[in-house]
Amino acid sequence: MRIWVNGALRESTEAIVSVLDHGMTVGDGVFETVKAVDGTPFALGRHLDRLERSARGLGLPAPERELVQRACTEVLAANPAKLGRLRITYTGGLGPLGSDRGDSGPSLIVALGEVAHRADTAAVVTVPWTRNEHSAVAGLKTTSYAENVVALARAHQYGASEAIFGNTAGRLCEGTGSNVFVVLDGRILTPPLTSGCLAGITRALALQWLDAEEADLPLSVLEEADEVFLTGTLRDIQGVSRVDDRDLPAPGPVTAKAVAVFAERAAADLEP
Repeated sequence: MRIWVNGALRESTEAIVSVLDHGMTVGDGVFETVKAVDGTPFALGRHLDRLERSARGLGLPAPERELVQRACTEVLAANPAKLGRLRITYTGGLGPLGSDRGDSGPSLIVALGEVAHRADTAAVVTVPWTRNEHSAVAGLKTTSYAENVVALARAHQYGASEAIFGNTAGRLCEGTGSNVFVVLDGRILTPPLTSGCLAGITRALALQWLDAEEADLPLSVLEEADEVFLTGTLRDIQGVSRVDDRDLPAPGPVTAKAVAVFAERAAADLEP
């Protein structure tokens, strides 16, 4: 595997970032995961837009877009894969052992890992921890993912593959690596960004392509929804077969149609 690190492609054994990098010491960084099929990224422009928004939200200088694009192109060419996870990581760079930033400038790392296709359906569990919709980093895709690691481990303990968070107001928010949609009386609904959820790329396309709507929903809506599905970069649209102890049709008729529409639209336009 060849990885781009701060300006050059390197073999994985030589792809080194300092242990004093602020992304390492305090999680001061942002990232994007981009789906790549046969070496071609999907919706890269949208992902780079969000990378810039997340960087600005952390107070980092905007990454040089042409440099990031070049790094992605070189990594994809150097690592052929049928289906790949292209990971772009942008951190505060070398810094002191504390929250203050150094002045050496940001670090940019781009890597690719080959992945298998996700299952058509998933079981999920709700977790007792909440997303803080008032947090300074709410809605930013930061490298501070420890909360997600803990929640996903709990999901695995209960035989599920995703964990769902409510927010501090008890409203439905998001998964550890997904956005959540529910079907109620034929309507496709998903929490608004004010819930604290990430502005998912697949979420935005689903809202555009599926005649879906944003709605402020209680976490308890998962107990009554006719169907539930997840969206995410490597999931596309994935039906939910179980929420906690409640079994659901998966994919139900609305979800099945959504899967077909999304697949058709995505195949027709790799840069929507």
